[in-house]
Amino acid sequence: MAPRKTLSMRVDEIADRLEELEERLPGYDSSPARAGGPALNPHYCDVPAVPERVFGPDVSNDRARLIRTISRKWVNGTVLHYYFFTDNSFGAPEAQKQVVRQGFQVWRDLGIGVSFEEVDSPDDAEIRIGFLDDDGAWSYVGRDVLNQGQGERTMNFGWDLTRPGEVDTAVHEIGHTLGFPHEHQNPNAGIVWNEDAVIEALAGPPNFWSEERTRWNILRKIPQDSVEGSRWDPDSIMHYPFEAGMIQEPAEYRNGLNPAPGLSGKDIAQVQIFYPPLRAVLPQIRPLEPQRLSLEPAEQANFGIVPESSRQYSFRTFGSSDTVMVLFEDDGGELRYISGDDDGGTDENASLRVRLLKDRSYVVRIRLYYRYASGDTMLMMW
Repeated sequence: MAPRKTLSMRVDEIADRLEELEERLPGYDSSPARAGGPALNPHYCDVPAVPERVFGPDVSNDRARLIRTISRKWVNGTVLHYYFFTDNSFGAPEAQKQVVRQGFQVWRDLGIGVSFEEVDSPDDAEIRIGFLDDDGAWSYVGRDVLNQGQGERTMNFGWDLTRPGEVDTAVHEIGHTLGFPHEHQNPNAGIVWNEDAVIEALAGPPNFWSEERTRWNILRKIPQDSVEGSRWDPDSIMHYPFEAGMIQEPAEYRNGLNPAPGLSGKDIAQVQIFYPPLRAVLPQIRPLEPQRLSLEPAEQANFGIVPESSRQYSFRTFGSSDTVMVLFEDDGGELRYISGDDDGGTDENASLRVRLLKDRSYVVRIRLYYRYASGDTMLMMW
């Protein structure tokens, strides 16, 4: 009999599976970034610090690792609404807004399962974009935007975006909103910094960062349990350029590191893994008909619902698993969020109780973080 796999072995297998999927996807390119030649004194993105998700003592490190890796990603099929502030503090000329719209289009053109829609009110937006000068470029990461006040920015651009190449700044910040962290902080990169040189460079123009901010955004390594896969991608849109003298190792980047413009092959592969194109027709779920969820971590199941009567309905997952479940109403092809539940790291199962209306169309989406015991994970509606 083969020995039973440990949780660590399963986590490593999942990381390997992500890498294999990346290499199979169109556009994947593992070639290295160009060494040397980045622009001097670039503007850098400053990711806001938020508390890490905390788990109880009964949640293993490997289980927590998978939840943290996936939890900031949106369920596939989400419509992300974005709003541009128009007041004097956060507003901007139309030309700058157009560059950000181009950034959304870059991601949209990949055919991913998440879509973007501009709205006229901050109350209708998950993404609220400001243009406060000298506040830098930044965005909260993934679903962290949902924890910000309704009148607060979740993304900012603090310099002129009409300059050549600045569409990549917009693509970078939208990448954060999709749930992707800074790639140069990948613990697998093996970067050895000349810390004094980095701190000194960022203390000057145009960033004027404190040492604390520089350590947070550059020198700090992202926890291993927050990284998808195992390879470093120095060409990623989520990677900064660095001047000569900032990097000591790898040696080929001592004279500077200059990521190629636009999305890298791995950027495209990663976003298509978490947000693959959606099926046009969904399997239907009906009351008291259990649905087996044959999912691997980061995979998702999607079901359509057309109630035969107007009443309160309950949805619940069953089995020893960590999942996030979200319910939408299909309003003429536009999905409107109704409710959601995230049971990651708890002993509970995801559950919803909502009133649905007869003959309306609804969609329920379930993403698996981890199945931590044998047996099937099921979904039931009643």
